[in-house]
Amino acid sequence: MHLINTLTLLVPILIAMAFLTLIERKMLGYMQLRKGPNIVGPYGILQPFADAMKLFIKEPLRPLTTSTSLFIIAPTLSLTLAFSLWIPLPLPYPLINMNMGILFILATSSLSVYSILWSGWASNSKYSMFGALRAVAQTISYEVTMAIILLSVLLMSGSFSLQSLLYTQEPIWLLMTSWPLAMMWYISTLAETNRAPFDLTEGESELVSGFNVEYAAGPFALFFMAEYTNIILMNALSTIVFLAPLNNPHNPEMFTINFMMKTLALTSLFLWVRASYPRFRYDQLMHLLWKNFLPLTLALCTWHISTPIFMASIPPFT
Repeated sequence: MHLINTLTLLVPILIAMAFLTLIERKMLGYMQLRKGPNIVGPYGILQPFADAMKLFIKEPLRPLTTSTSLFIIAPTLSLTLAFSLWIPLPLPYPLINMNMGILFILATSSLSVYSILWSGWASNSKYSMFGALRAVAQTISYEVTMAIILLSVLLMSGSFSLQSLLYTQEPIWLLMTSWPLAMMWYISTLAETNRAPFDLTEGESELVSGFNVEYAAGPFALFFMAEYTNIILMNALSTIVFLAPLNNPHNPEMFTINFMMKTLALTSLFLWVRASYPRFRYDQLMHLLWKNFLPLTLALCTWHISTPIFMASIPPFT
């Protein structure tokens, strides 16, 4: 039974991840006045399957000087963590109902740093190592802001459970009451998933694809799959935290459709941002976080902590 439940969660995620690559290439194509993939299948709809077949049939090459065990473990760990993050998400029911679901997501997403660092170090290449160090610094930095934003949301919700966020937002979305937090959260998810304009880890002109430059075929495909799975996950989490659909236990189908449409809209915005903005410089990336986002999120979090205390101290009107 557990195996069937797990498969019903993982298979749709894999299909969504595969077709997200097609949607991205199509959207970027039309934004740049070209068609994108249009050869394999009608309107290029079978392109994701052709890409997967090519990558997994291809011979995986490995430089002789690599650390074999870590070189193999890194992409596997990356994809495993990407799938594990979906466990506590209410879609509308979670795979495992966790009371500390948000803490689980924060802790598990932090572990993805190890897969990046291991892949860069095990490749025994200076370009891979530079890319890995930049990726680790970027990921760790933006996780600080994301954790503080989630703490502010938890103070409004009163629980660490993701399920409770659905009930908290029945009167009004948190996006309406906390739009500065939502804006900073969304930009932080862009940086957390290494998406443009924050794709510093894959700065082609500087690092030749960054930490995964020595990977080919199947192992490279695992990194690629993990990245796109994380994009969908972060937008699904953004939907639950700030745009939660109405949780009607008698109509889970409506919840699912509502949830999917909002997640797709946020994901499309990721692609629109990629087509619109140039890549940041690394110092601008760090300046945005440490000198702009962090002080503002701390101030907003402090305000959320102090507001209930302040309201409680006011004597009732008589």
